[in-house]
Amino acid sequence: MSEPFTVAIDGPAASGKGTISRAVAERFGFGHLDTGLLYRAVGVKMLDGVDPVAAAQALSRADLEDEARLRGAEAAQAASKVAVIPEVRAALVDFQRAFARRAGGAVLDGRDIGTVICPQAEVKLFVTASAEVRARRRYLELKDKGSDTTEDEVLADVIARDERDSERATAPLRAAEDALRLDTSHLSIDEAVAEAVRAVAAKYKAN
Repeated sequence: MSEPFTVAIDGPAASGKGTISRAVAERFGFGHLDTGLLYRAVGVKMLDGVDPVAAAQALSRADLEDEARLRGAEAAQAASKVAVIPEVRAALVDFQRAFARRAGGAVLDGRDIGTVICPQAEVKLFVTASAEVRARRRYLELKDKGSDTTEDEVLADVIARDERDSERATAPLRAAEDALRLDTSHLSIDEAVAEAVRAVAAKYKAN
């Protein structure tokens, strides 16, 4: 397929949206963009002393390559803080929209894809799970990486981040009215991916 076809996947941290997005992109041969990496990259630059607005305006593909650092807990917290800055979000909009309409199809995952970045996306999914389930997933992930954090601390971080993301004035985290809600609290990865693939396939064939 050479025509644009956009899949917007939103949801809170550790809901499974990243795993689902990558699987959907691979299944259909679409490009994939984890938009959270853009904010993490800006957050990391802020931690390094760069003004976040200037960092967002000058962001390049090269800034997304150090995934080891970008995937860390420190980068996640910094990303949530810079994401509330309207000028940062505005600077990253064009980057995301251009990717979304690339030839051959695209999957973008984030927190405002279906509501702000790509409100006309052919498919919109909102992936979620309970805060406790998401904290458990994140805790196990961090534990595997050698972190000495506790599950209670991770849960507190998840709740705090949810509040920041949902209550920010610009592009708050919420499901688009026409998004399919996918609760992964009690689903295996394979089950969650299968549901997402079915949703995309139905629209893809119709298109």
